[in-house]
Amino acid sequence: MQIRIGIKSLGYLLRIMLTICVVTAVTSCNFCEAQSKQKNNPKTDKYTIPVGLDAYRYWDRWPMQRIGVRAYMRSTYDRAGGNNDMSNFLFMKEEDYNVTLDVAGKGVLYFFRSNFWHGSPWHFNVDTSDEIVSETATDDPVNARRDLKTSSFLPANAFPEPLAWTWGTTKGADLIWTPIPFENSFQLAYSRTSFGTGYYIYHIYANENNLSMPVKSWDIKASPDIDVVKLIERSGTDIAPQNISRKVGKVKFDNSRVTLATIKQNFPSVIRALKFTLPLAKAIDVERLKLIITWDGRKEPSVEAPLCLLFGAGTFYNRESKEYLVKGFPINVHFDYKAGQVEIACYYPMPFFNSAKFELEGNSNGLAEISYEIRYERSNLPKSSSSYFHATYKDIPTLEVGKDLVVLDTKEVENSDVWSGSFVGTSLVFSHNGALNSLEGDPRFFFDDSNSPQAYGTGTEEWSGGGFYWGGENMTLPFAGHPCGASSKETAKGEKDLIESSYRFLLADLMPFGKRARIQFEHGGENLSSDHYETVTYWYGAPSASLIKTDELDIGNIESEKIHAYSSPDGTEVQTITSRYELGIDTFPKLPWVIPGRKDTLKPANYDTLKGKEIFKATTLDGRTTNGIVEFSIKLRTDNQGVLLRRRLDYSIPNQKAEVFVAISGTNAWKFVGVWYLAGSNTSVFSFPRGELDLRSYSVRTSNRRFREDEFMIPMALSSNVSSLKIRIKPMNQTQELYPGMPYPNQTAWSELDYTVYSYVTPDF
Repeated sequence: MQIRIGIKSLGYLLRIMLTICVVTAVTSCNFCEAQSKQKNNPKTDKYTIPVGLDAYRYWDRWPMQRIGVRAYMRSTYDRAGGNNDMSNFLFMKEEDYNVTLDVAGKGVLYFFRSNFWHGSPWHFNVDTSDEIVSETATDDPVNARRDLKTSSFLPANAFPEPLAWTWGTTKGADLIWTPIPFENSFQLAYSRTSFGTGYYIYHIYANENNLSMPVKSWDIKASPDIDVVKLIERSGTDIAPQNISRKVGKVKFDNSRVTLATIKQNFPSVIRALKFTLPLAKAIDVERLKLIITWDGRKEPSVEAPLCLLFGAGTFYNRESKEYLVKGFPINVHFDYKAGQVEIACYYPMPFFNSAKFELEGNSNGLAEISYEIRYERSNLPKSSSSYFHATYKDIPTLEVGKDLVVLDTKEVENSDVWSGSFVGTSLVFSHNGALNSLEGDPRFFFDDSNSPQAYGTGTEEWSGGGFYWGGENMTLPFAGHPCGASSKETAKGEKDLIESSYRFLLADLMPFGKRARIQFEHGGENLSSDHYETVTYWYGAPSASLIKTDELDIGNIESEKIHAYSSPDGTEVQTITSRYELGIDTFPKLPWVIPGRKDTLKPANYDTLKGKEIFKATTLDGRTTNGIVEFSIKLRTDNQGVLLRRRLDYSIPNQKAEVFVAISGTNAWKFVGVWYLAGSNTSVFSFPRGELDLRSYSVRTSNRRFREDEFMIPMALSSNVSSLKIRIKPMNQTQELYPGMPYPNQTAWSELDYTVYSYVTPDF
């Protein structure tokens, strides 16, 4: 049988076939795209790191190892180590453009804080697109605090509560938790300089392929996804899954140590909710009972802390009979007066692999019945990507004058020298005597044996979401609060009302570390406070390193330079520098430190024997500077998942910036990695005009702190499966002035005293 097809029929058939091919191709592309998205979906990919709004959405991944992620906290801190932590600017451009933060790389700004609205309008310069963010109190700053009862950010859609709060709610600060991603650079500038105080937390990413979504430049017109807003709005309620395994019970507790529950599993599991119900009449009596949690039969518990402080409050004394003493996202303290009970709950996910044991210990001052509920389920995190929850408690009745209060050093925990994980919060009692001036102390956090803090703040109440000591008032937010304490010793209603406490929980803005975390605070503006501190530090950790030191190049050491094939044709001869790191004041002040505008004076008991004595001694290091190309080789672990390169430098040289390239050893196939940039120097501009609307002033300040350490990451796509790499650093010409018409004291150059090389690896424990 013959089939004849005419020209028109043939054309029609071809069109049908072409349509089928196109549809098939489009469907195939859509399927590939779906597969690509699915690959980076935290629900299905066990190694995907949630970023941006996903960091909230997938909060069950709080315990996850963040390999290839670094967190930094920058601020307007006093470069000389003193207490002048406001209105210090890296550099200034136009009158309304005064820079406090300048970053290069791929990352996300997760947190912004300013004193009230001061500095507004702010420039959020994302990948060179200058976006203006302001606050409604900006237009009338003289009368705002007196006349305005509420205020909001502009544009309002970008900063909805509960991802952003203004000073009327926080009692002294404007706070933003809306993620602001940037692909190459982020710069923050204040339009006004009076009371220009702030601190900011951002993440930088090495391996974008491991993230839950690509990092794309922030769109100021876009509103945060409603599901995330609704999730955070649930703070104070039971946010954990309901239909999972649980253990419930009651225990009558009186002066003993009792085991509440022991959970044994044959597979990795995670505690999703830990709740206690206390009789209202006995809540204060049982607040000092210690909760003890031990994971997998380890020799030491990972949680051992008083109930009140562990659950975010210094005491369960509720002066104003509020419904919530703590209304946090992961932790809350809820008073149900109708039922005559207090419910305390913790929703930090707590992984374990075989067993979890829960105990209570202490003196309850009389028989009390305590109910408990523990909910748990199978963990979706592999052991190599998970970590234990810790709540490290310290009672410090006597502080060491001149030295920071160290609330956590993971090197001293549970008989392990190394821990990898994330720092995720604090709960602090900073006074048992109604004193608020200890809050002047700056947070300083050091990760992975750095001599420079990767996180440096402006004060303890700023760290906990307030300003100006919260005006003595109490407040509670999902991630920060001042739940306890009277406005002064004189107004306290009793001994419990003298207990001043604050909390800070970190979720999207958590701070990863690869081998060690050291969390410390000044006590008082210059470590002169003598208050009684109690602290709980929340952190996730696995007793194994994810950062392994694999090499070190000592610049100026001829043998080390030779071993690493170091080349710097335009470099200087070896230079010797004697200086210090940024760690606080050098010597004890010769006069007691007085808080400006207040009568409070901090004078330690042994002050007369200390005044004028040196606290931190200067050290001597050597190195080189150059404006030309530098090359050297480094050793790696072949199983590395990226590289952290740390450089020690002379910070008196401003705005050091360079392009970084890598090549496999034995080749010259150089590949561009990114820009290594450290903004500013030990010289900054202080501007604090008397009137908030006055023009800025110029006070150039140079500290004697020249030593600094800075970090740069190389992605695993350029480093994996090789045992060594060649590094090429090409300095970039910088012309930035300190302010218009005023150059920096030193010209820009690339400073290098030494390089330390760390390989990211999968923790093995």
